[in-house]
Amino acid sequence: MTFSIAHLGPAGTYAEQAALAYAHWWSIQTQQPKPNLVPYPSMAQTLYAVERCETEMAIVPIENSIEGSVTTTLDTLWQVDDLKICQALVQPIIHVLVTHATQLATLETVYSHPQPLGQCQQWLTQHLPQVRLIPTLSTTEALNYIDLDGTVAAIVSERAANLYDLPILERSIQDYPDNCTRFLIITRPQSNIAIPPIPNAPTFTSLAFSLRRNVPGSLVTPLQIFADRQINLSRIESRPSKRSLGDYVFFVDAEAALETDAIQSALILLADHTERLKILGNYAILPL
Repeated sequence: MTFSIAHLGPAGTYAEQAALAYAHWWSIQTQQPKPNLVPYPSMAQTLYAVERCETEMAIVPIENSIEGSVTTTLDTLWQVDDLKICQALVQPIIHVLVTHATQLATLETVYSHPQPLGQCQQWLTQHLPQVRLIPTLSTTEALNYIDLDGTVAAIVSERAANLYDLPILERSIQDYPDNCTRFLIITRPQSNIAIPPIPNAPTFTSLAFSLRRNVPGSLVTPLQIFADRQINLSRIESRPSKRSLGDYVFFVDAEAALETDAIQSALILLADHTERLKILGNYAILPL
């Protein structure tokens, strides 16, 4: 079976690297040809590609070890109904500084996606305090601004620099050496794509919910439901609902499989204490 995977493009992004790694693993596990990769100009459009049946799967970043959650992914997963998380993978992220400059002192502007700019904030403050930092839709798009006179640089992956044959001035400029990003593999709930199991991998259930009233203590009961069942929540995050100021959507990752009695009983009670409850997916993390 040949299918397609949407990812943030153009070629050379970290999302494409994650998609390449997953496609390779999937092909080995299933003994089938590698899926086709399809680039999209934004993370939201990457997810909408699956919802609109333009591709069968998408790979999107959800969380970075330095910068935290990728809010566009969270917001889109809440807004779009016909999507589910089927697996995840964690990828090391190493940033390089690409430029035609031969020394840092001549640089005036640095372009990159907001996530890498944040992940290299300390390095930029220490080594390039004079430069303007300009966000782009992707790391690869930042390469379009590289000039020949050596006043502009971009923060990208080493693969992107090699792919577009551009010189690297500095390597490994992320603020912490163990920088990594968790990516989600997204399909439609009715998808018939074979998802290979990951033996001995812990299973997570990701949920999102909104509350009926924004009053003191309204979040305590939903969280206590998990605590009473000894279910650890490895991540809890709030995002604005975009309906009114102070109104939030809450995202949680529970360290338990969806089919367990503990999660099933928790969902029944959560439905009584939330305005809207959404199961985002039940999945294991691929060890790459």
